[in-house]
Amino acid sequence: MDYDTVKSQPEHAPRETEFDALPISPEVKRAIAQMGFTVMTQVQRAALPVLLEGREVIAKAPTGTGKTCAFGIPIIESIEEGEQKVRALILSPTRELAVQITQELRALARFKPDLRIVTLYGGQPIERQIEALKRRPQIVVATPGRLLDHYNRRTVRLDAVRRVVLDECDEMLNMGFYKDVRKIIDRTPKERKLDLFSATLSREVLDISWLYQRDAEEILVERTEQSKPKIAQYYLESAGSQKVTDCERLIRQGQYGRVMIFCNTKHMADSLSQKLKKRGLDCDCLHGDMRQSLRNQVMGAFREGRLSVLIATDVAARGIDVDDVDAVINYDVPDENAFYLHRIGRTARAGKEGVAYTLYAPDQASRLKEVLRLTGSQAKQVRFDGFGRLQEVEQQKREPMRAPSPPKLRRNR
Repeated sequence: MDYDTVKSQPEHAPRETEFDALPISPEVKRAIAQMGFTVMTQVQRAALPVLLEGREVIAKAPTGTGKTCAFGIPIIESIEEGEQKVRALILSPTRELAVQITQELRALARFKPDLRIVTLYGGQPIERQIEALKRRPQIVVATPGRLLDHYNRRTVRLDAVRRVVLDECDEMLNMGFYKDVRKIIDRTPKERKLDLFSATLSREVLDISWLYQRDAEEILVERTEQSKPKIAQYYLESAGSQKVTDCERLIRQGQYGRVMIFCNTKHMADSLSQKLKKRGLDCDCLHGDMRQSLRNQVMGAFREGRLSVLIATDVAARGIDVDDVDAVINYDVPDENAFYLHRIGRTARAGKEGVAYTLYAPDQASRLKEVLRLTGSQAKQVRFDGFGRLQEVEQQKREPMRAPSPPKLRRNR
Protein backbone atom coordinates (compact mmCIF):
# COMPACT_ATOMS: atom_id res chain seq x y z
CA MET A 1 0.00 0.00 0.00
CA ASP A 2 0.99 3.60 -0.27
CA TYR A 3 1.91 3.90 3.40
CA ASP A 4 4.59 6.54 2.91
CA THR A 5 2.25 8.88 4.77
CA VAL A 6 3.84 9.94 8.07
CA LYS A 7 2.59 7.89 10.99
CA SER A 8 1.17 9.41 14.13
CA GLN A 9 3.36 10.55 16.98
CA PRO A 10 3.36 8.98 20.47
CA GLU A 11 0.16 9.11 22.51
CA HIS A 12 1.12 12.31 24.30
CA ALA A 13 1.32 14.25 21.01
CA PRO A 14 -1.60 16.46 19.91
CA ARG A 15 -4.29 14.66 17.94
CA GLU A 16 -4.77 17.42 15.38
CA THR A 17 -3.66 16.42 11.89
CA GLU A 18 -3.29 18.07 8.49
CA PHE A 19 -6.28 16.05 7.31
CA ASP A 20 -8.54 17.81 9.85
CA ALA A 21 -8.44 20.97 7.71
CA LEU A 22 -9.81 19.18 4.65
CA PRO A 23 -13.52 19.50 3.74
CA ILE A 24 -14.21 15.82 4.30
CA SER A 25 -16.70 13.89 6.39
CA PRO A 26 -16.16 13.01 10.07
CA GLU A 27 -16.35 9.32 9.13
CA VAL A 28 -13.36 9.56 6.78
CA LYS A 29 -11.40 11.72 9.24
CA ARG A 30 -12.03 9.09 11.90
CA ALA A 31 -10.79 6.35 9.55
CA ILE A 32 -7.65 8.34 8.70
CA ALA A 33 -6.94 8.78 12.41
CA GLN A 34 -7.31 5.03 13.00
CA MET A 35 -4.91 4.35 10.14
CA GLY A 36 -2.39 6.47 12.05
CA PHE A 37 -1.89 9.20 9.45
CA THR A 38 -1.27 12.75 10.71
CA VAL A 39 0.88 14.54 8.12
CA MET A 40 0.19 14.59 4.38
CA THR A 41 2.75 13.55 1.81
CA GLN A 42 3.66 15.94 -1.03
CA VAL A 43 1.31 14.32 -3.54
CA GLN A 44 -1.56 14.37 -1.03
CA ARG A 45 -0.99 18.05 -0.24
CA ALA A 46 -1.04 18.92 -3.93
CA ALA A 47 -3.76 16.57 -5.20
CA LEU A 48 -6.38 16.43 -2.44
CA PRO A 49 -7.62 20.05 -2.68
CA VAL A 50 -7.84 19.77 -6.48
CA LEU A 51 -9.66 16.43 -6.49
CA LEU A 52 -12.03 17.42 -3.69
CA GLU A 53 -13.09 20.35 -5.89
CA GLY A 54 -13.97 17.88 -8.64
CA ARG A 55 -11.11 18.79 -11.00
CA GLU A 56 -8.76 16.40 -12.82
CA VAL A 57 -5.07 15.77 -12.14
CA ILE A 58 -2.11 14.25 -13.95
CA ALA A 59 0.34 13.43 -11.18
CA LYS A 60 3.95 12.31 -11.54
CA ALA A 61 5.03 10.85 -8.22
CA PRO A 62 7.29 7.98 -7.14
CA THR A 63 5.75 4.74 -5.92
CA GLY A 64 5.06 4.70 -2.19
CA THR A 65 4.25 8.40 -1.75
CA GLY A 66 0.65 8.12 -0.60
CA LYS A 67 -1.14 8.16 -3.96
CA THR A 68 -3.93 5.79 -2.93
CA CYS A 69 -5.08 8.15 -0.17
CA ALA A 70 -4.69 11.09 -2.57
CA PHE A 71 -7.31 9.74 -4.99
CA GLY A 72 -9.15 7.44 -2.57
CA ILE A 73 -10.39 10.08 -0.14
CA PRO A 74 -12.07 12.24 -2.84
CA ILE A 75 -13.64 9.17 -4.44
CA ILE A 76 -15.14 7.98 -1.16
CA GLU A 77 -16.40 11.48 -0.39
CA SER A 78 -18.08 11.69 -3.81
CA ILE A 79 -20.28 8.62 -3.25
CA GLU A 80 -23.74 9.66 -2.12
CA GLU A 81 -25.70 7.55 0.34
CA GLY A 82 -28.04 5.08 -1.31
CA GLU A 83 -26.34 5.00 -4.72
CA GLN A 84 -26.69 1.65 -6.49
CA LYS A 85 -24.45 2.11 -9.57
CA VAL A 86 -20.72 2.07 -10.27
CA ARG A 87 -19.63 5.67 -9.77
CA ALA A 88 -15.83 5.31 -9.61
CA LEU A 89 -13.43 3.06 -11.52
CA ILE A 90 -9.78 2.54 -10.60
CA LEU A 91 -7.56 0.68 -13.05
CA SER A 92 -4.39 -1.06 -11.89
CA PRO A 93 -1.68 -2.81 -13.96
CA THR A 94 -1.46 -5.85 -11.67
CA ARG A 95 -3.77 -7.98 -9.56
CA GLU A 96 -1.56 -7.50 -6.47
CA LEU A 97 -1.75 -3.73 -6.69
CA ALA A 98 -5.52 -3.90 -7.30
CA VAL A 99 -5.93 -5.91 -4.08
CA GLN A 100 -3.77 -3.46 -2.12
CA ILE A 101 -5.71 -0.45 -3.41
CA THR A 102 -8.94 -2.13 -2.37
CA GLN A 103 -7.62 -2.85 1.10
CA GLU A 104 -6.66 0.78 1.66
CA LEU A 105 -9.95 2.08 0.26
CA ARG A 106 -11.86 -0.20 2.61
CA ALA A 107 -9.79 1.10 5.52
CA LEU A 108 -10.69 4.67 4.53
CA ALA A 109 -14.38 3.71 4.21
CA ARG A 110 -14.64 1.58 7.35
CA PHE A 111 -17.16 3.97 8.93
CA LYS A 112 -19.29 4.13 5.78
CA PRO A 113 -21.01 0.73 5.94
CA ASP A 114 -23.17 1.32 2.84
CA LEU A 115 -20.15 1.86 0.58
CA ARG A 116 -19.30 -1.25 -1.44
CA ILE A 117 -16.01 -1.89 -3.24
CA VAL A 118 -15.34 -4.78 -5.64
CA THR A 119 -12.00 -5.96 -7.02
CA LEU A 120 -11.85 -7.56 -10.47
CA TYR A 121 -8.72 -9.33 -11.71
CA GLY A 122 -7.69 -12.40 -13.65
CA GLY A 123 -6.76 -15.67 -11.98
CA GLN A 124 -9.76 -15.59 -9.65
CA PRO A 125 -13.02 -17.45 -10.44
CA ILE A 126 -15.16 -15.04 -12.43
CA GLU A 127 -18.37 -16.43 -10.90
CA ARG A 128 -17.33 -15.13 -7.47
CA GLN A 129 -16.77 -11.68 -8.96
CA ILE A 130 -20.13 -11.78 -10.73
CA GLU A 131 -21.83 -12.47 -7.40
CA ALA A 132 -20.00 -9.50 -5.85
CA LEU A 133 -21.11 -7.25 -8.73
CA LYS A 134 -24.72 -8.25 -8.10
CA ARG A 135 -24.47 -6.45 -4.75
CA ARG A 136 -24.27 -3.16 -6.68
CA PRO A 137 -20.86 -1.73 -5.73
CA GLN A 138 -20.23 1.99 -6.11
CA ILE A 139 -16.45 1.57 -6.57
CA VAL A 140 -14.70 -0.95 -8.83
CA VAL A 141 -10.95 -1.60 -8.70
CA ALA A 142 -9.81 -3.71 -11.66
CA THR A 143 -7.11 -4.80 -14.05
CA PRO A 144 -7.97 -3.81 -17.65
CA GLY A 145 -8.27 -7.30 -19.12
CA ARG A 146 -10.65 -8.68 -16.50
CA LEU A 147 -12.79 -5.52 -16.52
CA LEU A 148 -13.29 -5.83 -20.29
CA ASP A 149 -14.19 -9.48 -19.80
CA HIS A 150 -16.95 -8.47 -17.38
CA TYR A 151 -18.08 -5.66 -19.64
CA ASN A 152 -18.39 -8.04 -22.60
CA ARG A 153 -20.37 -10.47 -20.42
CA ARG A 154 -22.60 -7.53 -19.39
CA THR A 155 -21.92 -8.23 -15.72
CA VAL A 156 -20.68 -4.68 -15.11
CA ARG A 157 -21.95 -1.37 -16.47
CA LEU A 158 -19.86 1.77 -16.86
CA ASP A 159 -22.55 4.20 -18.05
CA ALA A 160 -22.87 5.88 -14.63
CA VAL A 161 -19.14 6.24 -13.86
CA ARG A 162 -18.23 9.77 -12.78
CA ARG A 163 -14.52 9.31 -12.07
CA VAL A 164 -11.81 7.08 -13.56
CA VAL A 165 -8.33 6.73 -12.02
CA LEU A 166 -5.38 5.12 -13.78
CA ASP A 167 -2.89 4.13 -11.08
CA GLU A 168 0.71 3.31 -12.02
CA CYS A 169 -0.37 4.54 -15.44
CA ASP A 170 3.04 4.30 -17.12
CA GLU A 171 3.53 0.68 -16.04
CA MET A 172 0.02 -0.23 -17.16
CA LEU A 173 0.54 1.23 -20.63
CA ASN A 174 4.05 -0.23 -20.93
CA MET A 175 2.61 -3.68 -20.23
CA GLY A 176 0.55 -3.50 -23.42
CA PHE A 177 -2.77 -2.28 -22.02
CA TYR A 178 -2.92 0.92 -24.09
CA LYS A 179 -5.78 -0.27 -26.34
CA ASP A 180 -7.68 -1.87 -23.47
CA VAL A 181 -7.44 1.30 -21.39
CA ARG A 182 -8.78 3.37 -24.28
CA LYS A 183 -11.67 0.93 -24.82
CA ILE A 184 -12.60 1.19 -21.16
CA ILE A 185 -12.45 4.98 -21.02
CA ASP A 186 -14.49 5.21 -24.24
CA ARG A 187 -17.26 3.21 -22.57
CA THR A 188 -17.63 5.69 -19.71
CA PRO A 189 -19.67 8.91 -20.01
CA LYS A 190 -17.92 11.83 -21.74
CA GLU A 191 -18.53 14.08 -18.75
CA ARG A 192 -16.65 11.77 -16.37
CA LYS A 193 -13.38 12.95 -14.78
CA LEU A 194 -10.07 11.16 -15.44
CA ASP A 195 -7.05 11.21 -13.11
CA LEU A 196 -3.63 9.84 -14.01
CA PHE A 197 -1.06 8.81 -11.38
CA SER A 198 2.28 7.75 -12.78
CA ALA A 199 5.94 7.41 -11.78
CA THR A 200 6.96 8.82 -15.19
CA LEU A 201 5.21 10.95 -17.79
CA SER A 202 5.87 8.72 -20.78
CA ARG A 203 4.63 9.45 -24.29
CA GLU A 204 1.73 7.02 -23.82
CA VAL A 205 0.69 8.68 -20.55
CA LEU A 206 0.71 12.10 -22.18
CA ASP A 207 -1.28 10.72 -25.13
CA ILE A 208 -4.03 9.48 -22.79
CA SER A 209 -4.02 12.84 -21.03
CA TRP A 210 -4.29 14.75 -24.31
CA LEU A 211 -7.12 12.52 -25.56
CA TYR A 212 -9.31 12.38 -22.47
CA GLN A 213 -8.46 15.06 -19.90
CA ARG A 214 -9.74 18.62 -19.92
CA ASP A 215 -7.53 21.24 -18.28
CA ALA A 216 -6.03 18.82 -15.77
CA GLU A 217 -3.88 20.13 -12.93
CA GLU A 218 -0.30 18.92 -13.35
CA ILE A 219 1.38 17.70 -10.15
CA LEU A 220 5.08 16.85 -10.06
CA VAL A 221 6.57 15.22 -6.98
CA GLU A 222 10.27 14.43 -7.17
CA ARG A 223 12.38 12.47 -4.76
CA THR A 224 14.19 14.84 -2.42
CA GLU A 225 17.30 14.07 -0.42
CA GLN A 226 15.12 13.91 2.67
CA SER A 227 12.60 11.53 1.12
CA LYS A 228 15.10 9.16 -0.51
CA PRO A 229 15.00 5.75 1.12
CA LYS A 230 17.84 5.05 3.57
CA ILE A 231 19.13 1.75 2.23
CA ALA A 232 22.58 0.41 3.11
CA GLN A 233 23.75 -1.48 0.02
CA TYR A 234 26.33 -4.28 0.00
CA TYR A 235 27.65 -6.81 -2.48
CA LEU A 236 29.12 -10.22 -1.74
CA GLU A 237 31.07 -12.50 -4.08
CA SER A 238 29.42 -15.92 -3.99
CA ALA A 239 28.80 -18.70 -6.50
CA GLY A 240 27.46 -22.22 -6.81
CA SER A 241 26.19 -23.99 -3.70
CA GLN A 242 27.96 -21.37 -1.55
CA LYS A 243 25.23 -18.87 -2.52
CA VAL A 244 22.60 -20.80 -0.56
CA THR A 245 24.85 -20.90 2.50
CA ASP A 246 25.67 -17.20 2.26
CA CYS A 247 22.02 -16.31 1.78
CA GLU A 248 21.12 -18.23 4.94
CA ARG A 249 23.96 -16.56 6.85
CA LEU A 250 22.83 -13.07 5.86
CA ILE A 251 19.31 -13.75 7.10
CA ARG A 252 20.28 -15.43 10.37
CA GLN A 253 23.10 -13.06 11.34
CA GLY A 254 21.03 -10.00 10.55
CA GLN A 255 18.13 -11.41 12.60
CA TYR A 256 15.72 -9.87 10.08
CA GLY A 257 12.03 -10.37 10.70
CA ARG A 258 10.94 -9.90 7.09
CA VAL A 259 13.16 -10.48 4.04
CA MET A 260 12.54 -10.45 0.28
CA ILE A 261 14.86 -12.44 -1.98
CA PHE A 262 14.87 -11.85 -5.74
CA CYS A 263 15.74 -14.44 -8.39
CA ASN A 264 15.83 -14.00 -12.17
CA THR A 265 13.89 -17.19 -13.02
CA LYS A 266 10.93 -19.20 -11.73
CA HIS A 267 13.08 -22.32 -11.53
CA MET A 268 15.65 -20.59 -9.33
CA ALA A 269 12.95 -19.16 -7.04
CA ASP A 270 11.44 -22.63 -6.58
CA SER A 271 14.81 -24.29 -6.06
CA LEU A 272 16.04 -21.72 -3.54
CA SER A 273 12.79 -21.90 -1.61
CA GLN A 274 13.11 -25.67 -1.20
CA LYS A 275 16.76 -25.44 -0.15
CA LEU A 276 16.17 -22.73 2.46
CA LYS A 277 13.18 -24.63 3.85
CA LYS A 278 15.42 -27.67 4.36
CA ARG A 279 17.77 -25.40 6.33
CA GLY A 280 14.95 -24.46 8.68
CA LEU A 281 14.00 -21.04 7.34
CA ASP A 282 10.34 -20.03 7.21
CA CYS A 283 10.10 -19.14 3.52
CA ASP A 284 8.02 -19.53 0.37
CA CYS A 285 8.21 -18.35 -3.22
CA LEU A 286 6.12 -16.32 -5.66
CA HIS A 287 6.24 -16.62 -9.44
CA GLY A 288 4.03 -16.44 -12.50
CA ASP A 289 3.29 -20.18 -12.82
CA MET A 290 1.50 -20.34 -9.47
CA ARG A 291 -2.29 -20.39 -9.20
CA GLN A 292 -3.72 -17.04 -8.14
CA SER A 293 -5.28 -18.56 -5.03
CA LEU A 294 -1.86 -19.82 -3.93
CA ARG A 295 -0.23 -16.46 -4.76
CA ASN A 296 -2.81 -14.73 -2.57
CA GLN A 297 -2.17 -17.22 0.22
CA VAL A 298 1.61 -16.70 0.14
CA MET A 299 1.32 -12.90 -0.07
CA GLY A 300 -1.19 -12.83 2.77
CA ALA A 301 1.14 -14.85 5.01
CA PHE A 302 4.09 -12.58 4.22
CA ARG A 303 2.12 -9.36 4.66
CA GLU A 304 0.68 -10.52 8.00
CA GLY A 305 4.06 -11.64 9.34
CA ARG A 306 3.30 -15.39 9.32
CA LEU A 307 6.02 -15.86 6.68
CA SER A 308 9.43 -14.26 7.27
CA VAL A 309 11.15 -14.84 3.90
CA LEU A 310 9.55 -14.32 0.49
CA ILE A 311 11.41 -15.38 -2.67
CA ALA A 312 10.12 -13.82 -5.88
CA THR A 313 10.84 -13.12 -9.53
CA ASP A 314 10.68 -9.55 -10.80
CA VAL A 315 7.46 -10.13 -12.75
CA ALA A 316 5.69 -11.81 -9.82
CA ALA A 317 6.69 -8.97 -7.49
CA ARG A 318 5.09 -6.23 -9.62
CA GLY A 319 2.70 -4.12 -7.61
CA ILE A 320 3.64 -5.71 -4.28
CA ASP A 321 4.11 -3.10 -1.59
CA VAL A 322 4.67 -4.52 1.89
CA ASP A 323 5.63 -2.42 4.89
CA ASP A 324 8.41 -3.38 7.29
CA VAL A 325 10.66 -5.35 4.93
CA ASP A 326 13.94 -5.34 6.85
CA ALA A 327 16.24 -6.56 4.09
CA VAL A 328 16.35 -7.36 0.38
CA ILE A 329 18.72 -9.97 -1.07
CA ASN A 330 19.46 -10.07 -4.79
CA TYR A 331 20.24 -13.77 -5.11
CA ASP A 332 20.84 -13.10 -8.81
CA VAL A 333 22.26 -9.92 -10.33
CA PRO A 334 19.18 -8.41 -12.05
CA ASP A 335 18.84 -8.77 -15.82
CA GLU A 336 17.75 -5.13 -16.22
CA ASN A 337 19.28 -2.11 -14.47
CA ALA A 338 15.91 -0.69 -13.40
CA PHE A 339 15.08 -3.97 -11.63
CA TYR A 340 17.86 -3.25 -9.13
CA LEU A 341 16.13 -0.09 -7.89
CA HIS A 342 12.71 -1.76 -7.91
CA ARG A 343 14.06 -4.61 -5.82
CA ILE A 344 15.93 -2.69 -3.15
CA GLY A 345 13.06 -0.19 -2.93
CA ARG A 346 11.00 -2.88 -1.18
CA THR A 347 12.82 -2.02 2.04
CA ALA A 348 13.19 1.32 3.87
CA ARG A 349 9.53 2.21 3.38
CA ALA A 350 7.70 4.95 5.28
CA GLY A 351 10.89 6.71 6.36
CA LYS A 352 12.46 3.60 7.87
CA GLU A 353 15.96 2.27 7.24
CA GLY A 354 16.78 -0.90 5.35
CA VAL A 355 19.59 -2.99 3.92
CA ALA A 356 20.14 -4.68 0.55
CA TYR A 357 22.67 -7.35 -0.44
CA THR A 358 23.62 -8.52 -3.92
CA LEU A 359 25.31 -11.88 -4.50
CA TYR A 360 27.50 -12.10 -7.60
CA ALA A 361 29.82 -14.62 -9.23
CA PRO A 362 33.39 -13.56 -10.16
CA ASP A 363 32.47 -13.32 -13.85
CA GLN A 364 29.57 -10.96 -12.99
CA ALA A 365 31.74 -8.29 -11.33
CA SER A 366 31.76 -5.98 -14.35
CA ARG A 367 28.00 -6.41 -14.85
CA LEU A 368 27.29 -5.54 -11.20
CA LYS A 369 29.58 -2.50 -11.43
CA GLU A 370 27.59 -1.34 -14.47
CA VAL A 371 24.27 -1.79 -12.64
CA LEU A 372 25.47 0.27 -9.68
CA ARG A 373 26.90 3.01 -11.93
CA LEU A 374 23.86 3.34 -14.18
CA THR A 375 21.41 3.39 -11.26
CA GLY A 376 23.49 5.90 -9.29
CA SER A 377 23.83 3.45 -6.41
CA GLN A 378 26.59 3.27 -3.85
CA ALA A 379 27.42 -0.08 -2.31
CA LYS A 380 30.21 -1.58 -0.21
CA GLN A 381 31.82 -4.97 -0.63
CA VAL A 382 31.49 -7.47 2.23
CA ARG A 383 32.69 -11.01 2.85
CA PHE A 384 32.45 -13.75 5.46
CA ASP A 385 35.66 -14.35 7.38
CA GLY A 386 36.98 -17.72 8.50
CA PHE A 387 34.64 -17.65 11.51
CA GLY A 388 31.58 -17.00 9.36
CA ARG A 389 31.26 -13.36 10.44
CA LEU A 390 30.30 -10.67 7.95
CA GLN A 391 32.95 -8.02 7.38
CA GLU A 392 33.42 -5.00 5.16
CA VAL A 393 36.27 -5.19 2.67
CA GLU A 394 38.45 -2.09 2.82
CA GLN A 395 38.95 -0.51 -0.60
CA GLN A 396 41.03 2.47 -1.57
CA LYS A 397 39.52 5.66 -2.98
CA ARG A 398 35.96 4.61 -2.26
CA GLU A 399 33.68 7.28 -0.85
CA PRO A 400 31.77 6.15 2.24
CA MET A 401 28.09 5.48 1.62
CA ARG A 402 25.71 7.73 3.52
CA ALA A 403 23.51 4.97 4.84
CA PRO A 404 23.10 2.96 8.05
CA SER A 405 25.16 -0.20 8.61
CA PRO A 406 23.32 -3.51 8.91
CA PRO A 407 23.11 -5.34 12.23
CA LYS A 408 26.17 -7.27 13.41
CA LEU A 409 28.45 -5.98 10.65
CA ARG A 410 32.12 -5.93 11.68
CA ARG A 411 34.85 -3.99 9.90
CA ASN A 412 37.88 -6.00 8.75
CA ARG A 413 40.93 -4.81 10.63
